[in-house]
Amino acid sequence: MSLAIGELDAQGARPLPAAGHLGGSVRPGFKRLVLVYLWIVIATGGFVYVEPAPYDVLLLGAMIVIPIAGLIALPRALSVYLLLICGIVAGGYVASTQAGTFEVPVRHVTITLYLALSSVVLAAFVAYNPIPHARLIMSAYFAAALIASIAALIGYFNVVPAFHDVLTEFGRARGTFKDANVLGAFLVPAVLYALNGMLNERAPKALLWSVALGILLLATLLTFSRGAWLNAVVGLMAYGFIAFVMSGSNRKRVRLFVLAAIASAGLIGGLVAIATLPGVSERLGERASFEQSYDLGPEGRFAGQQKAADLVASHPLGIGALEFARLHHPEDVHQVFLNMYLNTGWLGGTLYLLLVLGTVALGLRLVLRDRESNGLTIVLLAAFLGMAVEGLVVDTDHWRHFYLIMALIWGMAATQSVKRPRAG
Repeated sequence: MSLAIGELDAQGARPLPAAGHLGGSVRPGFKRLVLVYLWIVIATGGFVYVEPAPYDVLLLGAMIVIPIAGLIALPRALSVYLLLICGIVAGGYVASTQAGTFEVPVRHVTITLYLALSSVVLAAFVAYNPIPHARLIMSAYFAAALIASIAALIGYFNVVPAFHDVLTEFGRARGTFKDANVLGAFLVPAVLYALNGMLNERAPKALLWSVALGILLLATLLTFSRGAWLNAVVGLMAYGFIAFVMSGSNRKRVRLFVLAAIASAGLIGGLVAIATLPGVSERLGERASFEQSYDLGPEGRFAGQQKAADLVASHPLGIGALEFARLHHPEDVHQVFLNMYLNTGWLGGTLYLLLVLGTVALGLRLVLRDRESNGLTIVLLAAFLGMAVEGLVVDTDHWRHFYLIMALIWGMAATQSVKRPRAG
């Protein structure tokens, strides 16, 4: 189901001719150790109980050893990615000077800088050998999401009573995350990855993928996260539409349609079955509403977003990260684009918007040119579209997997091709 580390032969992992690369004569054994280490780093991304998470610490090591091993390429396109990120962060530091307290917004922007720079390194890693390296990362991501999902289900269904309070919160599954909303969003790219495996593999692998898909979908549902549900719906619809249009033959389209119909029937049946459990039906109805008590009124989410828009219009330099909830409203903006304009000013907010739109455009370009990734580029584009839409209702600028998926898209697109380089 997942990509074996041994498939990434260090002799075959050469940069494409269009991309310059770093690293001299590095032993193949060391390169393989770095690949194993990176797989472990990504796999720890599903354990986020504390800040900084183990992923954050281990990723710092990866940022050092990947270039040392010579496993990065630096095409010109990545300089655009780096410049956009640096402009956003620079806007954040300038906006921090407008805040009533300096330390908090500076710390927030510095975390953004770390996530962004790590994303550039991972993009360069993917650019070095696009398809194998992207599969390595996504296989580890899938493993992390599956473990988090199983933990969430164990907690929600009280399989191990001692862990119930650890793995759930307020009747919602959170698994190995401290926040059910972030768990739900984290699972969506893995849902799409499993769906792609189910649709493209032959039995019995397709059956294994379908079982994993069911686990991931159930865990996503039981997070009762409206943002994650929106993310999943957008991602699944985008994947289905693009995969159908890009299918190379009518036979494949028919197979896709039939499997999608079977999966939809299974999903509906599962929803009906799960809704019969005590308390689930009521909570589903409650969370499915877009008019929660904390959404409405002068202190609600929608009024807060209007306040944020007014502040953006009157503060071209921004007001500083986290200042909105400290001074202007009881909670954060819950809209990443408005939030970035507040946190990084007109400059940073506009660059962030361009970064998101540019990533979508690069993803579309990847999909149109894809001939060998077996649907992986569709997964990445659909996953990013889901996150971009969820950003309309949630602050996503510090999501680790947001920067990871973005790095995969930029890394693959930067090589101008998704084909694996020849060995030798």
